[in-house]
Amino acid sequence: MTSMAGGALAAAAGARDATGQTAAAAAPEHYVWRQYILRNGTGPRRLADHLQNAAIPALNRIGHAPVGAFEVVTGVPSPTLFLLVPLPTLASLGEIEPKLRADQDYVRAAAPYSDATAADPVYVREETSLLTAFPAFPKLVVPAQTAAKSPRLFELRTYESPTAKAHLAKVRMFSEMGEIEIFKRVGLTPVFFSRTLVGPRMPSLVYMLVYDDMAAREKNWAAFRNDPEWKKLSATPGFTDPEIVSNITSIYLRPAAYSQI
Repeated sequence: MTSMAGGALAAAAGARDATGQTAAAAAPEHYVWRQYILRNGTGPRRLADHLQNAAIPALNRIGHAPVGAFEVVTGVPSPTLFLLVPLPTLASLGEIEPKLRADQDYVRAAAPYSDATAADPVYVREETSLLTAFPAFPKLVVPAQTAAKSPRLFELRTYESPTAKAHLAKVRMFSEMGEIEIFKRVGLTPVFFSRTLVGPRMPSLVYMLVYDDMAAREKNWAAFRNDPEWKKLSATPGFTDPEIVSNITSIYLRPAAYSQI
């Protein structure tokens, strides 16, 4: 894999999570969210082989699990593949590359990917963001559908804000004012909630939801929009979308066959 190392900002701390633990008791994890931009041809298969047989097993061996791999349903041009790698600490980000280089099983398995030439690349480009989990939702939750190996549809939602102050207000709505609880009550099942520390379109927050299918998605979002508590919360002065959200985008994803999420 290419370098995951880089500088990062310290995450906010001190809030309580959904179980009432302080952030010190349940320290928020971090995530590398990576987009592989591909071309039709052999690249998608070669990348899948690399992730399934070399990268993900090696990442698991050095303590990064579960690793999610997602193919695009709609929202960005295809072929594209996304990879979600959890980081227990920010320090572990800089440890990934040297640990992989020292893992001879990985080096051997990754050789076809690592030795790709400019004339025959695996991918066109990769783009990476560094995310930090909300203290109120400090760990990602593997969907029940994953263990059951049943069909599942993921939605990755990005909320951009016009200022850092507005961004933190939107985070507060989720973390402290009950929006996450409303999600759960109406059947919107979260995988993770995070802020973008390094990446494009900042300031922004990013979260992922999981559904059985698109029909379930539409049903649960309708319940959310019509929920009395949400209507009250979303009309709170200083916390309305026109005040604190400048853009919302969604990407719909399906898990790759080898995804652990």
